[in-house]
Amino acid sequence: MNENTDVVVIGGGYAGVMAANRLTQRGDVTVTLINPRRSFVHRIRLHQLVGGTNEAVVDYREVLGEGVRLVVDTVTRIDAAGRGVELASGGRVGYDYLVYAVGSGSADPRVPGAAEFAYPIADIEEAQRLRPVLDAAPATAAVTVVGAGPTGIETAAELAEAGRAVTLVCGGVLGPYLHPRGRRSVARRLARLGVSVLDGPDTKVTAVTGDAVRLSGGRELPSEVTIWTAGFGVPDLAVRSGLSTDALGRLRTDETLTSVDDVRIVAAGDSAVPSDLPLRMSCQAAMPMGARAADTVLSRIAGERPETLNQSFAAQCISLGRSDGIFQFANRSDVAVWFNVDGRLGAKLKEVVCTGVIKHMADEAHQPGGYRLHRVSGGAKRQQLVQAKQGQTPAPADQVA
Repeated sequence: MNENTDVVVIGGGYAGVMAANRLTQRGDVTVTLINPRRSFVHRIRLHQLVGGTNEAVVDYREVLGEGVRLVVDTVTRIDAAGRGVELASGGRVGYDYLVYAVGSGSADPRVPGAAEFAYPIADIEEAQRLRPVLDAAPATAAVTVVGAGPTGIETAAELAEAGRAVTLVCGGVLGPYLHPRGRRSVARRLARLGVSVLDGPDTKVTAVTGDAVRLSGGRELPSEVTIWTAGFGVPDLAVRSGLSTDALGRLRTDETLTSVDDVRIVAAGDSAVPSDLPLRMSCQAAMPMGARAADTVLSRIAGERPETLNQSFAAQCISLGRSDGIFQFANRSDVAVWFNVDGRLGAKLKEVVCTGVIKHMADEAHQPGGYRLHRVSGGAKRQQLVQAKQGQTPAPADQVA
């Protein structure tokens, strides 16, 4: 009779849910998912929560397998030597293997006044805090969105479509990931919505006050509501637990997603940095990484050598209000190419992605092991980069022992 294996997954986002569901394909594996919230947060809809068109939450019963035990709590420390995690409630959960999938959140803006007067929206509590502020503000109130990545663009478009007077401060280039052709399409749509886009080298925010935003070029913008979407950070749990991380705090792993410190710990999603070559923070990376992390654990339980990361990207999709959007195609190395789909079809494709993400997790819950996208070839470029760094990257824990 096989001995039971306890696996703890920290974090119930895209990577954590995918990993937890996939791990249940073995009957001798007990899976515990620890998450601070009772509902799944659909982060790629948080801009809709801000705009009042979606609640951005899904009941875990829709996406989490029946064989996964959900513990609503916060992990305060990982005791790697003792193979256990300590909880904010005072409890402790032991493990044989640990999946570290704590995700990401708002970065410290480090701009005078930003922490006091700007509203970040990287997690649901932040978005929910902003919603009544917008509701209380007059329709004519000046709204400034800082940051021109997907979150900033989507939030600016959502609010402008609702009739708000919005200025989008890029701090550099509008949509840095986008191909120039896609960038021009986004700029045209934002202009039609009435969004004032400020880009270029003089648009870095140097200070935020209760009623204004100051830029590096010397300009001061009136702003009754300032929304901060510039940059992401990760929880410091790995750092506090004495595990090896990069400067941002992401857990360092090899290409099997195994911690460089401990063969019993694997990581996935925004909080992982395989071979010191981080992937783009996105659900497009998180779910395949969650599947790969689960496969690594299952391979180790079976006494097999885990496969390495084989991440493939396809696109970046951005909604531009409810009736417009852009689907920016990319090559397998995640570099934008000239081709994109915009307009109403772009909006429909973005909606297909949003609903498809939930379907992928639900399908894996009902048929563990069915997800296959993490096996699509990501091309040779990452392998070449990894090989170039091999002389600098620490060996994984099982090779050091």
